[in-house]
Amino acid sequence: MAEFLQIMLNGVAAGSGYALMGIAMVIIYKTSEVVNFAQGEMALASVFFTYLILQNYGIPFVYAMPLAALFAVFVGCVLEFAVLRRARRQTTLGMIIVTIGLEMILMGLVSWKFGADHKVMPFPITEFDSIWLGGFYVTTLEAVTFSVVWAVMLGLFVFYRYTRLGLIMKATQQNRSAAKLMGVRTNRVLMFTWGLSSLVGCIAGLLLAPRSMEPFMMWDPMLKGFAGAVVGGMTSIPGAVFGAYFIGVVENLFGRYASMEFKSAVAFALIVIVLCVKPSGIFSRHYVKKV
Repeated sequence: MAEFLQIMLNGVAAGSGYALMGIAMVIIYKTSEVVNFAQGEMALASVFFTYLILQNYGIPFVYAMPLAALFAVFVGCVLEFAVLRRARRQTTLGMIIVTIGLEMILMGLVSWKFGADHKVMPFPITEFDSIWLGGFYVTTLEAVTFSVVWAVMLGLFVFYRYTRLGLIMKATQQNRSAAKLMGVRTNRVLMFTWGLSSLVGCIAGLLLAPRSMEPFMMWDPMLKGFAGAVVGGMTSIPGAVFGAYFIGVVENLFGRYASMEFKSAVAFALIVIVLCVKPSGIFSRHYVKKV
């Protein structure tokens, strides 16, 4: 029984990393209905920027974090303004191809600048620092990631529910034309959305970097985060979080009691099952527009 509970705890810890990526993808989808497959590489660029200023310029970590956050927001805003805004008349499939293209470009730039070998992020917490919780083992980094996920989720809930900008973002998602007629500058709203999403992705990347830091480091978390968002509902931030936890727990149980080789395939099997049973996801409603 203790082993089973430890596996469950490890699954929740793994799901926390996926959850931040899922939240980042949901932020964009809630406003623009674009599935951003470049989300992982936007985070990757911010992580390697942080590594650059820490290693080459000797900036203390406490000052590097605000700079990394500003860089992440800058990357998101520039990509929306320079690329996504020009391709907005594309079909859904066209927008997906655009984001995949951005993903390949960003990954290529990082690989060209920093090489393909593993790096070591000078993070204050290492992956080997650990704590014991009631007889169960968890790393300090996993505990911090879990706490950050809940802080981000609650912060976004308050932002969308009680702030004027959050309500404007919801209005833009529901009816962009009507929002524009009411005086909402929808282009600026979408740019802010991409910047905010990039910031959340940067946080995810920095918390994952101490475990593994190389040009492909965000590929698996991004796909698992997307899987969690689809399972929970692409328009629900709490749904993306609990969907990511569900993915993490199920794949850990599958890897321990069934097959480690097919552990990563579990997330996509769950996507297929959920889309067949409840296409909108577990925590979202499926709306039908009538003409």
